[in-house]
Amino acid sequence: MTRIASIFNRAGHRALIAYVTVGYPSIEDTLKVVPLLASNGCDIVELGIPFSDPMADGATIQKASFYALKNGITPKLCLDLAKEISQKVDIPLIFMTYFNPVFSYGLEEFCDACTRSGVDGLIIPDLPPDEGSQLEAITGRCSLDLIYLLAPTSAEERIRLVVERARGFIYLVSVTGVTGTRDSLPLELGAFVSRVRSVAKQPLCVGFGISTPGQARRVSRIADGVIVGSRIIQLMETGDLASVGNFVKELRHAVDESDR
Repeated sequence: MTRIASIFNRAGHRALIAYVTVGYPSIEDTLKVVPLLASNGCDIVELGIPFSDPMADGATIQKASFYALKNGITPKLCLDLAKEISQKVDIPLIFMTYFNPVFSYGLEEFCDACTRSGVDGLIIPDLPPDEGSQLEAITGRCSLDLIYLLAPTSAEERIRLVVERARGFIYLVSVTGVTGTRDSLPLELGAFVSRVRSVAKQPLCVGFGISTPGQARRVSRIADGVIVGSRIIQLMETGDLASVGNFVKELRHAVDESDR
């Protein structure tokens, strides 16, 4: 069992997963915030490798990627920072990136470097499962979980393909669109989760648009994990990391409440 899979092996436990863009607002902030997220209740942290064309991301993460690139962040530096972070926390780390940076680095080389840096898995939104067999084989040899995404518009054939090939958990996109904070979540979210649940054995985690403890509570009642990113980045932009810690505490409390 991988470290990611083990998070979901605790009876009744719902995972809280946070996303941060590596190098935004600064490298120092990244090094400080991940231990803060872990100490306040996050089970897994996604480390976003900035990319010039983040097509799955909304305005907040697009801006974060833009400025992280201006700060000189590269995939190699992300690997170095992940190694440093992995020595400070004992929770799984996942790289969220796009296929181009991984391909440019070299699939074998990148996955080997991930293992050496203490990274546990990869999320690559623009890699469809029917084109992922080569990377699946490499990540399997490197003991990395390759996590696929499903959207509310995913056809039954795509759902079954992802269920057959995803490892760690399946990332369910709550809305048709990009990442970003939202005032409400779709009423049909429960039906979407149930549709995937009927054929999936993997844990199901919901992301995109979750930005309040109330939304996290609602999602944790129907899914195995809650993913929050844009709101955390917005709080980091204020320069007050204590507010990030307080927000994550509230999320953790809300997620845990779903079991009562």
